[in-house]
Amino acid sequence: MALHLNNWIPGNFKSVPNTGSSAQHDIVQHGWTPITTTTSVLGVVFDSGVALAADTLTSYGSMACFGNNPRILTVNKNIIVAAAGEYSDYQFIRDTIEDKITTEKSLNDGISLKPKALHTWLSRVLYNRRTKMKPLWSTFLVAGIQNDKPFLGEIDKLGTAFADEQIASGYGAYLALPLLRKAIDEKRAKSNSSLTKDEAVALLKKCMEVLYYRDARSHDKYQIGVITKDSIEIQDLTLKPNWEVAKFVQGYE
Repeated sequence: MALHLNNWIPGNFKSVPNTGSSAQHDIVQHGWTPITTTTSVLGVVFDSGVALAADTLTSYGSMACFGNNPRILTVNKNIIVAAAGEYSDYQFIRDTIEDKITTEKSLNDGISLKPKALHTWLSRVLYNRRTKMKPLWSTFLVAGIQNDKPFLGEIDKLGTAFADEQIASGYGAYLALPLLRKAIDEKRAKSNSSLTKDEAVALLKKCMEVLYYRDARSHDKYQIGVITKDSIEIQDLTLKPNWEVAKFVQGYE
């Protein structure tokens, strides 16, 4: 079969970036461990769109190294993307997506990339790299509007993909995700409705503050990206922490 002759692997039905030979045949090994990393990224769906949050710190190992590396990308009028993990892998995907959008615009056919399509394509790219033993050590959140409905999905370094109303990666999956779920459930139980834009942004601000107190790799400077049918906003924000809460932390002496 031609598929066997061409060394076909799952994911090659999609157009994925060329990565050369697989790692087991590579003289110089790349990407075995993440080096310059970022921490949690959060996402929540509200009644008319989606909001994402991520801080701007990049750590070199355990050292807080670069404090102004944004991780929320505007893809087009329909999509924003946020990433956590190895920052250079995010830059690689960012450049690839920008090339994809430039090619799309040059066609001038009036068709623009949709969030579900990008979500599927990223899952194939990351799974393709995983099968070559050269994983991209990043988790991506894709947020957007498709058919006038909000969409939020995650793809991890293994190519595992899913969609949900609230998503958090990294440390946020332990500390922020329960807060997101609780707020959504309480709003639904109280008024049988979704969060509003203001409620979603306030909730993400609260989660980012909690992560700043508890996650050693987090930062007080962060971004919140909001996408609706009519607009995309990315805000640069700075926390004003209250360290009076420190006296409530006990049991670590």
